[in-house]
Amino acid sequence: MRQEGFTERAQEALALSQQVVQEYQHNQWNVEHILMALLSQEQGLVGDILGDIGIDINEVRQKVESSLADMPKVTYQTGQIFTTPEVAQLFETAKSVAERWQDELISTEHLLIAITSDEKGEAAGILKSFGVDQEKVFQALQKIRGGHRVTDARAESKYRSLEKYGRDLTELARQGKLDPVLGREDEIKRVMQVLTRRTKNNPVIVGEAGVGKTAIAEGLAQKIAADDVPDSLKRRKVISLDMASLVAGAKFRGEFEERLKAVMDEVKQADGEVVLFIDEIHTVVGAGAAEGAIDASNMLKPALAQGELQCVGATTLDEYRKFIEKDKALERRLQPVFLGEPSVETTIQMLHGLRPRYEAHHKIKISDEALEAAARLSHRYISDRFLPDKAIDLIDEAASKLRIDTESAPPDVKSLEHRLKQLINEEEAASQRQEYERAAQLKTERLGMEEEYNQAKNDWLEQGKIDETVDEEVIAKLIANWTGIPVSLMLEGEAEKLLHMEDRIHDRLINQEEAVTAIAEAIRRSRAGLKDPKRPIGSFMFLGPTGVGKTELARTLAHFLFDDENAM
Repeated sequence: MRQEGFTERAQEALALSQQVVQEYQHNQWNVEHILMALLSQEQGLVGDILGDIGIDINEVRQKVESSLADMPKVTYQTGQIFTTPEVAQLFETAKSVAERWQDELISTEHLLIAITSDEKGEAAGILKSFGVDQEKVFQALQKIRGGHRVTDARAESKYRSLEKYGRDLTELARQGKLDPVLGREDEIKRVMQVLTRRTKNNPVIVGEAGVGKTAIAEGLAQKIAADDVPDSLKRRKVISLDMASLVAGAKFRGEFEERLKAVMDEVKQADGEVVLFIDEIHTVVGAGAAEGAIDASNMLKPALAQGELQCVGATTLDEYRKFIEKDKALERRLQPVFLGEPSVETTIQMLHGLRPRYEAHHKIKISDEALEAAARLSHRYISDRFLPDKAIDLIDEAASKLRIDTESAPPDVKSLEHRLKQLINEEEAASQRQEYERAAQLKTERLGMEEEYNQAKNDWLEQGKIDETVDEEVIAKLIANWTGIPVSLMLEGEAEKLLHMEDRIHDRLINQEEAVTAIAEAIRRSRAGLKDPKRPIGSFMFLGPTGVGKTELARTLAHFLFDDENAM
């Protein structure tokens, strides 16, 4: 059926209510059928309203189902459904509620209010038995609708847009669900300075992937939650906008723009209390654009320019140059805050702060040496990624690997278990073939194997399985798996490495004793602090005919010092 003057969700509910009439073999369309449809709607507003009041929607639905089951049924269906006077009155009441609220169409919330206003109705009685009345519905609707009015057929989908398409980082910080942010005080302070400016107060955090751009926004949210911000930033909320959710499922032209407009309207109504965090902000350039449509950045620019909307963005340097610098109007409204890769020492400090979270998740201990090794070795041996991300990944995966190893038996115990199962199967097969002598031999062998297996298993259990602590060696083994560099080279001490420098170089370069010795002594003097720090380690000129090893010596030296022969 098609009802004029109703929103799409209200029309869906009315169509569904007529299906309910047929399912229960009724021939009269009553208010209880409409209430059942409203309760059964997926992503329906009535469920949100009852949830805000604190009512379990499933319990209400069960009571409505039992009420419908008690109604008289029609044995022979004629296909004709009669509208009761109560439903006609419901529509009149819903229409008057919509007019009173200056809404242009009747929506699902108007139908619910109309149901609760009928004091004698069965449906209203069911709702009242759960403590749902008009006053409580009004209060819940004020929270959900905010300042929205019903002006088009898809009005319900625009309610709570921020909640639907964003995450409240400030609330998550209050609940302790965000990881601590350490070693980034200056960067967070810089973002706060930009946010409190009078103009151009939209910071965009620019840095390489993995340096902790998103963590800056989380750090800001944590400071707001802890009240450790200037007065102008107190009572603010940092909400992370999910651009993928905004675009996903927007099938019709204008649907994406409607969603983004609803989000922007909610931010404007918050009167400066909401700061939008847009991760990968370069994606707004061109997002949602199609023939005859405008992209997200063109919708954001006027609001940013007029100060109606404040945002914090995050993107990489390459994407900032490629997308945002090309859009001069958008670039003028954003203030870049550059975020560099932290030092090894700062990374170790960050890892110390994160350690309790990873220990609680993996249920194992992580040593100080492991944290230092993760920062130091990842910085040296994993060159295609950035700190602190690669060091955190190392700690996380090393803890995961150790946890799995802890819960599984060692190879020798597994081998005995496999052999024992094999003997049991062979013994059963021999018995079935009536080879009793062979079966007796296998039984004797099985009993001996059982004893050996039980002893090995008990020894393993008594030893506490394996040491449940992530140490430097576990980290080194993991990097060895990732890079193929031997563990022994990674764990070798600096002094020991320098003492055997000539031998290591001669592994690749034969002879040239004089040149190798001169270079090795210069390197050792430098590392021992015996040279002038303002001067270079040494200047060497390798002279000789073609093919004697001049270039090879330079490559070998680079590989020895930096584990990369191209580092020269």
